Amino acid sequence: MKRVSGAILLVGAEIAAVAAGALVFLLVAAVTAAVPLFAGAGVLAVAAVSWLLGRPALRLLGLPRLVPPYVVVNTVAVTALAGLAAFRPFPVPPPAATPAGVAYWQLPTGSRLAYVKLAGSGTAGRPPVIFLHGGPGTPGEGLPEGSEELAAAGFDVYAYDQLGAGRSTRLADPSGYTVARHVADLEAVRQAIGAPKIVLVGRSWGGTLSAAYLAAHPDRVAKAVLTSPGAIWEPAFPGGVGSPWDGLPAPLQAQADALTSSPRMLVQSLLLGVNPAAARALVPDAEADARMRALLLVAKDATGCADAKPAPVHGNLPGFYSNQVTAEDAAAVPDPRPRLRGVRVPVLIMRGQCDYLKWEVTYDYRRTLPDSTLVYVPGAGHSIANGRPDLYRGLIRAFLLDRPLPVPAYTGATDPARS
Repeated sequence: MKRVSGAILLVGAEIAAVAAGALVFLLVAAVTAAVPLFAGAGVLAVAAVSWLLGRPALRLLGLPRLVPPYVVVNTVAVTALAGLAAFRPFPVPPPAATPAGVAYWQLPTGSRLAYVKLAGSGTAGRPPVIFLHGGPGTPGEGLPEGSEELAAAGFDVYAYDQLGAGRSTRLADPSGYTVARHVADLEAVRQAIGAPKIVLVGRSWGGTLSAAYLAAHPDRVAKAVLTSPGAIWEPAFPGGVGSPWDGLPAPLQAQADALTSSPRMLVQSLLLGVNPAAARALVPDAEADARMRALLLVAKDATGCADAKPAPVHGNLPGFYSNQVTAEDAAAVPDPRPRLRGVRVPVLIMRGQCDYLKWEVTYDYRRTLPDSTLVYVPGAGHSIANGRPDLYRGLIRAFLLDRPLPVPAYTGATDPARS
């Protein structure tokens, strides 16, 4: 009977040692980003539980002399297995070369943001246009679609990598990636270029950022164009806003699952929940960003209509921690819509026929912003610039030049794709 009890206790010791190591690992990581400290604390917890429970178990088995070697072997084995699972890094390819024309703003917010500019020609005195990329944390490369036409019409055109993305600053403590910080950076950009007012062109999350900036600085925006904008305020949609991952074909879903289900990524996700700085210390930006890029490439063609041409690929890396932490913060900020209802800024909202975002997410802008115009774009998905580039350019140019739009405004309240 003693031997049976000892065997059961020894199995329990194994389970308890692993559980204690993981728990202590996370508890210590919650207060420090030093990997040796929280990893070492986990190892010590494995050793302590191995001793506390292994000792009586081996005595019941009549093997008291094996207690010290058992503790050593068990601790080494658990540590080795955990190390192979959680400490094996994702491959990091060499960074892409920085294209000519990339410059940097060193802002008083502490952010160093990479940007490109195309100077306007012809008519002078127009407010500069600032393109805001999506994500959060998924920049483009170079000048966005429509830049040349806008510059030819007299607009200075800017596009920048937001904080934590592309070639811009990565924060040592990812908890600093907040909606408020992105708004502060955008206001600092406006001041840096010396513009009394700016035109915002926000795509996806860039639309959310545009709305947050409009709520904070309505007197600084001349006009805004929102293409496939993300939610103004995500808590308004408790059922979710829609995701490109919802309808992936089986082969692509398998690739996505392989990238998101590795033990290292699961540990990183747990650490993000207790201390983002510890997550970044374990999985540095270069590795996390490379893995995010691989994941985005899997779904890049799942955001448009079925017959859409492949989305372009570039080497300007996304920002994983900016994406994760900013998105979490966006779900916790106060509702900006009461303030936006009083903002009298002309806004053009574009909605693609095959956009994966729920119709209600787009329509929330139309019913919130009093001087907004909604345009429905057939044959386009989430990236209207990719699906219908000519129409996209024509819409932006006409709206900013106060000319008739190439397609009529949509005045209905229901999704025309389901009519």
